[in-house]
Amino acid sequence: MTSLDDLIEKARDLRTDGHSPGQIADELSLSLETVTWLLTQDTNPTSESPRDVHIDWTQVSSNAILLEQSAMMLKHLFSIQSKGQIPPTTIIGIAISGIPLATCMATAMQSRLAIFHPAKHDHERTTGSLSGNFAGVRGETCLIVDDVITSGKTLHDVITYLRTRGATPIGCCVLFDKRGIRTIDDIDIYSLYTISRIDERS
Repeated sequence: MTSLDDLIEKARDLRTDGHSPGQIADELSLSLETVTWLLTQDTNPTSESPRDVHIDWTQVSSNAILLEQSAMMLKHLFSIQSKGQIPPTTIIGIAISGIPLATCMATAMQSRLAIFHPAKHDHERTTGSLSGNFAGVRGETCLIVDDVITSGKTLHDVITYLRTRGATPIGCCVLFDKRGIRTIDDIDIYSLYTISRIDERS
């Protein structure tokens, strides 16, 4: 079985378990377009595959110690590169994979913790939402945390959400940046790793 076959099987298994395509995209660190392509390979196997890179970081994400150390690396990266920046009062974890990273960072930075649910997790919603069980954001200085930037749309949505609710976003921390971008909506991106796909020229 090829790695592509593995991905198709994982995507189908997650769909069978009730995950939405957006949740599957988060679980597999892939774009929504790629997940849609994976899920339709039985009905349209000849369609051209999207240009994407799969990142499997389960060796880290499934180990609490390694996960905490990764969060501390993000915290230190932000501290080093954001000199002069106002420190965050609230850390926002993007569901699902950004939550444990944000929790560790909020503990270390003595900040409040908020959780953002992206719209892509619920096909009935057009905008994401903040969990009512965690910190609010009005008047807060916010640092956004996620595992992967795939298209940048989720981070754009969070930044827009924060600004329309009287919060000040000051940065986005991610482990992996698949777009190689430095800012989204004038907010700096702090990534530990930039992932690039290099294709042969045709």
